[in-house]
Amino acid sequence: MKWTNKEELTMESKLNELLAKRRSIYALGDQVNVQPEEIFDLVKTTVRNSPSAFNSQTVRAVVLFNQSSDKVWDIVEETLQKIVKDPAAFQKTKKKIASFRAGYGTILYLTDTETVHKLEKQFPSYAANFGPWAEQAIGGAQQAVWAALAEQGIGASLQHYNPLIDDAIHEAFNLPASWQLRAEMPFGSIEAPAGKKDYLAESDVFKLIN
Repeated sequence: MKWTNKEELTMESKLNELLAKRRSIYALGDQVNVQPEEIFDLVKTTVRNSPSAFNSQTVRAVVLFNQSSDKVWDIVEETLQKIVKDPAAFQKTKKKIASFRAGYGTILYLTDTETVHKLEKQFPSYAANFGPWAEQAIGGAQQAVWAALAEQGIGASLQHYNPLIDDAIHEAFNLPASWQLRAEMPFGSIEAPAGKKDYLAESDVFKLIN
């Protein structure tokens, strides 16, 4: 169908409203009036509903609360203290890590590399793509969970201290060796709003071809 009325092209999307609400929140608190089990169920449902190539379901998620959540950021701090030699720079790093520790919980996002390797052998013609496809899957799951948390008024951000902390995280939480850590998401109550978000010029990003 060819549209002739420009007003008919105007579409509203509650999803886009929700995606706009999803922001990187760095000032987190633990004042969340939702039980850990409810958040865990939300994460499970959201990840299960996120797409993956060949329905490979390579995304793994570990949801941590209380001392377990704090342990993630203790590991990050201890690891970076060995790397960041300048005391002043480390104090800034320590303050940033403390803001993550102050939240209500942490989600670890991982990729099951065993599944990836099985698919590479099963479908050799596509072997080079299963790694990137797994990254697409985990990115989609992260965005979906992030938006789902935002819908509940819960703030979050996405951090990437892997691979520096991989071994310590696996040991601390007894995770399977095939689960490769890809990101860490601290979440909690929003104690301060996100900053202004800038966008690239539309002409640099989008093309409409009829």
